[in-house]
Amino acid sequence: MLHYLILVFVWLTMVMATKRCPPQCSCYDSADLVDCRARGLTHVPHGIPHGSWLLDLSWNEIPELRSRSFTGVWALKVLLLSNCGIKAMQSNALTSLSYLEKLDLSHNEMQLLPPDFSEGLGSLKDLRMANNSLGHLEASAFRGLESLQRLDLSHNCIQVLEPGMLQALSSLRYLNLRWNLLEEVRVGTLTMQQGLAVLLLDHNNVTRIDAEAFAPLRSLTLLSLQGNRLFSVTFKTFLSLQTPGTHLQLSANPWLCDCELHRVFAKILRVRRLHVDDYRNITCQAPPPLAGASLAYMDSQLCAAETATVLVISVTVIVTVVFAIVMAERNRKKRKSLRNQGKNWAEQESLDGQDR
Repeated sequence: MLHYLILVFVWLTMVMATKRCPPQCSCYDSADLVDCRARGLTHVPHGIPHGSWLLDLSWNEIPELRSRSFTGVWALKVLLLSNCGIKAMQSNALTSLSYLEKLDLSHNEMQLLPPDFSEGLGSLKDLRMANNSLGHLEASAFRGLESLQRLDLSHNCIQVLEPGMLQALSSLRYLNLRWNLLEEVRVGTLTMQQGLAVLLLDHNNVTRIDAEAFAPLRSLTLLSLQGNRLFSVTFKTFLSLQTPGTHLQLSANPWLCDCELHRVFAKILRVRRLHVDDYRNITCQAPPPLAGASLAYMDSQLCAAETATVLVISVTVIVTVVFAIVMAERNRKKRKSLRNQGKNWAEQESLDGQDR
């Protein structure tokens, strides 16, 4: 009997422990939701029910996520930490969240991620880190995110995507890198993202794209490159996209409108699987006489000057060749005439000598 009472006491203690709630938060037992939004918290509170699947800590003042801050919250699937003023994250801060599927760290002040950031996050599908100050990202930081489908790194300070940095993200479907400081897209950066459907690279500083950079992307439906520093592109860059259909956004770049650019876009527009959504909004920045002009309305004229120049050069060459031939023929006849005159003079001299 005593043994039975002890078991009941232990069970009741465990039940009460799982149902307790931090005094600063609101807990909803029916859905296992814990709402700690905007409560003036400076650290992750203790006493979060073990069975909670959603924890909202947004709009607090938590400058650092400490090691094992979420130990014991084993069932957590959604963790919201936006607008918390987070500047740093210790190692193993998220290691215990093996069932977590959504993590929102947007609108904070993080500059770096710990090398083991992704350790234990094998179930994570949605990671949002927009509006931070992230610069260089270690490849190891994303190594454990095999299930990740959505990654938002927009509005940061990322300058380089090292080849291999995204290698573990083979399930990625959505990648948002807009409003960063990227200068180029290198071949090998997106090697494992065959399932990527949306790639947002707009409003960076991209001046160069390797011809094969997008070749591995077999499922891409939207590629945004608006607002970069592209003045030219190669047809091969987009032809390498072997997809059923990809929408391209390319306006707000400093395009150099010449005959070569006209040829590239003319070829792109003829490929059925490629759709330039904002073609009529693509404007020229150079040469100066065409600044602000729409490429769509200028393209038929861009090669006119080149054609005229080629025609003038061709005519000049032809005239020069004809003139050279005429002159050569005239000189030949002149030389022949001189030879004949010399021969006649010699014969005449011979006859005069005989008469004497």
